Amino acid sequence: MEQELGVTGPQRFTVRMLGEEGPLNAGDLADHLELHPSTLTGVLDRLVRAGLVARAVDARDGRRAVLTLTEAGKRVDRRQSGTVEAAVREALAEASPADRAAARRVLERIVKALEA
Repeated sequence: MEQELGVTGPQRFTVRMLGEEGPLNAGDLADHLELHPSTLTGVLDRLVRAGLVARAVDARDGRRAVLTLTEAGKRVDRRQSGTVEAAVREALAEASPADRAAARRVLERIVKALEA
Protein backbone atom coordinates (compact mmCIF):
# COMPACT_ATOMS: atom_id res chain seq x y z
CA MET A 1 0.00 0.00 0.00
CA GLU A 2 2.83 2.38 0.78
CA GLN A 3 4.37 1.77 -2.64
CA GLU A 4 1.08 2.07 -4.50
CA LEU A 5 -0.63 4.88 -2.54
CA GLY A 6 2.30 6.50 -0.78
CA VAL A 7 0.82 5.99 2.70
CA THR A 8 1.37 3.50 5.49
CA GLY A 9 -1.42 1.62 7.24
CA PRO A 10 -1.71 4.14 10.11
CA GLN A 11 -1.65 7.02 7.61
CA ARG A 12 -4.36 5.38 5.51
CA PHE A 13 -6.51 4.87 8.60
CA THR A 14 -6.03 8.52 9.54
CA VAL A 15 -6.96 9.68 6.03
CA ARG A 16 -10.05 7.43 6.04
CA MET A 17 -11.15 8.77 9.44
CA LEU A 18 -10.75 12.38 8.30
CA GLY A 19 -12.68 11.49 5.16
CA GLU A 20 -15.49 9.99 7.22
CA GLU A 21 -15.56 12.32 10.23
CA GLY A 22 -13.50 15.43 9.36
CA PRO A 23 -12.71 18.18 9.82
CA LEU A 24 -11.42 17.34 13.29
CA ASN A 25 -8.90 18.68 15.77
CA ALA A 26 -6.01 16.38 16.68
CA GLY A 27 -7.48 15.37 20.05
CA ASP A 28 -10.82 14.37 18.56
CA LEU A 29 -9.07 12.52 15.73
CA ALA A 30 -6.92 10.63 18.26
CA ASP A 31 -10.09 9.69 20.15
CA HIS A 32 -11.76 8.41 16.96
CA LEU A 33 -8.65 6.40 16.09
CA GLU A 34 -8.27 5.22 19.70
CA LEU A 35 -4.67 6.43 19.75
CA HIS A 36 -2.71 8.51 22.22
CA PRO A 37 -2.32 12.02 20.76
CA SER A 38 1.48 11.75 20.89
CA THR A 39 1.29 8.66 18.66
CA LEU A 40 -0.78 10.57 16.14
CA THR A 41 1.58 13.57 15.98
CA GLY A 42 4.16 11.85 13.78
CA VAL A 43 1.50 10.39 11.48
CA LEU A 44 -0.09 13.82 11.02
CA ASP A 45 3.24 15.55 10.46
CA ARG A 46 4.05 13.12 7.64
CA LEU A 47 0.57 13.51 6.09
CA VAL A 48 0.88 17.31 6.20
CA ARG A 49 4.37 17.17 4.61
CA ALA A 50 3.00 14.85 1.92
CA GLY A 51 0.26 17.38 1.14
CA LEU A 52 -2.58 15.02 2.08
CA VAL A 53 -3.76 16.82 5.24
CA ALA A 54 -4.01 20.55 5.94
CA ARG A 55 -3.92 22.27 9.32
CA ALA A 56 -5.92 25.44 9.86
CA VAL A 57 -6.68 27.54 12.93
CA ASP A 58 -9.96 26.53 14.55
CA ALA A 59 -12.38 29.44 14.10
CA ARG A 60 -14.02 28.65 17.46
CA ASP A 61 -10.78 28.27 19.42
CA GLY A 62 -7.67 29.92 18.01
CA ARG A 63 -5.43 27.74 20.21
CA ARG A 64 -6.45 24.63 18.29
CA ALA A 65 -5.81 23.42 14.79
CA VAL A 66 -8.44 21.79 12.61
CA LEU A 67 -7.34 19.01 10.28
CA THR A 68 -8.88 18.50 6.86
CA LEU A 69 -8.04 16.47 3.80
CA THR A 70 -6.52 18.30 0.86
CA GLU A 71 -7.64 17.44 -2.66
CA ALA A 72 -4.74 14.95 -2.84
CA GLY A 73 -5.85 13.50 0.50
CA LYS A 74 -9.40 13.13 -0.79
CA ARG A 75 -8.07 11.16 -3.77
CA VAL A 76 -6.19 8.80 -1.43
CA ASP A 77 -9.32 8.51 0.71
CA ARG A 78 -11.45 7.49 -2.29
CA ARG A 79 -8.88 5.04 -3.59
CA GLN A 80 -9.84 1.41 -3.19
CA SER A 81 -7.29 -0.67 -5.09
CA GLY A 82 -4.01 -1.41 -3.38
CA THR A 83 -5.40 -0.78 0.11
CA VAL A 84 -5.63 -2.91 3.21
CA GLU A 85 -9.41 -2.80 2.88
CA ALA A 86 -9.22 -4.16 -0.67
CA ALA A 87 -6.98 -7.05 0.42
CA VAL A 88 -9.34 -7.95 3.28
CA ARG A 89 -12.39 -7.68 1.00
CA GLU A 90 -10.72 -9.96 -1.57
CA ALA A 91 -9.71 -12.54 1.04
CA LEU A 92 -13.21 -12.59 2.51
CA ALA A 93 -14.81 -12.90 -0.91
CA GLU A 94 -12.70 -16.00 -1.60
CA ALA A 95 -13.56 -17.61 1.76
CA SER A 96 -16.49 -19.94 2.13
CA PRO A 97 -19.45 -18.85 4.27
CA ALA A 98 -18.37 -21.37 6.91
CA ASP A 99 -14.83 -19.98 6.97
CA ARG A 100 -16.15 -16.39 7.25
CA ALA A 101 -18.40 -17.44 10.14
CA ALA A 102 -15.49 -19.15 11.89
CA ALA A 103 -13.27 -16.10 11.38
CA ARG A 104 -15.99 -13.87 12.83
CA ARG A 105 -16.24 -16.04 15.93
CA VAL A 106 -12.47 -16.00 16.44
CA LEU A 107 -12.28 -12.22 15.96
CA GLU A 108 -15.14 -11.70 18.41
CA ARG A 109 -13.27 -13.79 20.99
CA ILE A 110 -10.14 -11.74 20.43
CA VAL A 111 -12.07 -8.49 20.88
CA LYS A 112 -13.61 -9.76 24.13
CA ALA A 113 -10.21 -10.85 25.41
CA LEU A 114 -8.67 -7.48 24.58
CA GLU A 115 -11.55 -5.61 26.22
CA ALA A 116 -11.25 -7.65 29.44
